[in-house]
Order: sequence, then structure tokens, then C-alpha cells
Amino acid sequence: MPGLRLAFLGTPDFAVPSLTALAEAGHDIVCVYSQPPRPAGRGHKERPSPVQQTAEARGWTVRTPASLKGPEAQAAFADLRLDAAVVAAYGLILPEAVLDSPRLGCLNVHASLLPRWRGAAPIQRAILAGDRETGVTIMQMDEGLDTGGILLQRAVPIGPETTAARLHDELAALGAELIVEALAGLAAGTLAGRPQDEALACYADKLTRREGRLDWRRPAADLARQVRALAPWPGAFAELPVGGRLKVLAAEAVEGRGAAGEVLDESMTVACGADALRLLQVQKAGKAPVEGAAFLRGARLAAGAVLPSGSET
Repeated sequence: MPGLRLAFLGTPDFAVPSLTALAEAGHDIVCVYSQPPRPAGRGHKERPSPVQQTAEARGWTVRTPASLKGPEAQAAFADLRLDAAVVAAYGLILPEAVLDSPRLGCLNVHASLLPRWRGAAPIQRAILAGDRETGVTIMQMDEGLDTGGILLQRAVPIGPETTAARLHDELAALGAELIVEALAGLAAGTLAGRPQDEALACYADKLTRREGRLDWRRPAADLARQVRALAPWPGAFAELPVGGRLKVLAAEAVEGRGAAGEVLDESMTVACGADALRLLQVQKAGKAPVEGAAFLRGARLAAGAVLPSGSET
């Protein structure tokens, strides 16, 4: 099958494997869209997105409009005469004129088993909810929020040690594989979208920094998932008795009993609403990560100390 004329619309690291896979499959990437460069680092110098950097390194045309709602941006998109457009974590709304422009429409690489976890943070929400599996959906886009017809899906398990970072990389690689397969089937006329079951829909709201705070009144199993789901951003953190915060990089739920927030032993096991959470790796602001037990010794916190619960950020 000859390669298709494609535009690719994506911004973060998650989208890069899909972009690369499409080129390696022989498709013609006639234009890459990404969000405009953002200030980053200590100097707040504008930094192109991972997708833009990848595209420029391959010599592809890159566009970074702040919006696709204007008539000029839509006319420029239509002038590409696309067979299809592929969208992966682009971050901008595609208006109807853009969705309708490519011959085969616009396909989205989404990191969940739709209709579960539509929206901005599907990987983290699946872990937070205690889901046993998630996956990738290739969807034929419409004007709704992740509501289009499902072309392909493939599931992956979420284990007791699965972190958001690890799951992100696994789903990015899977999405790259599936988008190539979906385009081939769509072009050959052997693949068609099936409607989503609206009764099963739920939404993955955007993450906030406030969600990182560990509330010791909750069960330890919930807090362990919180630590795994929110790494690397916004990160889980504990309040300290003398003020300040401690970032929790790794933790595990264990048996234990005490007042919520009570440090139970020298391994920095903290009592929760049910069972206890052992803090395996922590980090104080401006310091290197250390084992929880080492931090406890350095901070001169003994068993019986109580970490605050329920404060607002």
C-alpha cells in the first residue's frame, strides 16, 4: 500500500513514538503541528515541544499556531490536501472544518480504553482509581471530547508496582504500533469505527498540585496508588511536623496500626486510616533523594512523631 499524505498533531513525549512510527511505515508527513514553545528552565527560555524538536530534526515542516479556530489557520490546513491527520496529545481543540478536511478524517491516539477515562489525564486517573488494566484506543475523531468511533483498542495490565511514568512509556509505544495498523485498515476499507457506550463513560480531569498531598486518614493502599500515579508530576508529598514538605518518590502499603500520620518505626512507616505506608524514597526541597529511613535519622524524627493530615495547599 502506498504511503498516505498525513499531518501529525501532537506536543509531548507521549506523541513522539507515533510520529516516528508513521514515518518508518512509509507515510508522507507533509506537516507537523505542535503547541507553541513554552518558557522552561531557570532562565524561562522558550523551549520547543518534544514533537517539534523531533520534526525539525527530520526536516519536516512544523507549524505552532496558538489556535486552529481562525479561517486562515483552517485554510492552511485544508491546503495540505491530506489523506488523514493523526492526533496524539496535541492539547488544542480541532474545529469541525479541520476534522472534516482530510479524506479519511482525523484519528486520535488516546491512552485509555475508551469510553473509560476521556480527557486530559487518563494514565494517572486509571492508577488512582485502582483499575486493573488500561490501554490505548485509536479513535475516529468528532467534535466531542474523546467521543468518536473506536477503530482499535488494546489493553495492558496495571500491576501493584506500575507507575505513571512506566505506564506512559508503555502506552506511547503501543499507540505507535496501533496507529500504523489503524491507518492501514482504514485506507484498505477493512476497518470502521464502532460507537462508544456512553453509559460507561468517565472523565480524567486535569491533574492539580493539590492532589499530591498525602492525607494519612485515607487507606494506605489509596496513598500507595497516589504516589505511583502522580510521579513525576505533580508528585506526592507529605507535610512535616515542623513545617515544610517532603516529596514522596516511592512507597508501599504494609500492615501497621496507629494514629493517622504516626511514624511507627525507623523504616519510616506511617500509620494510615487503614494499614500503613512505608516511605521508601523521599526528597526534601533542594536536596537529593534519600531512603525514607535515612531521612528520618537526619531529620531527627523518632517513632511516635506525627505527620500532619488534612492541611490545604
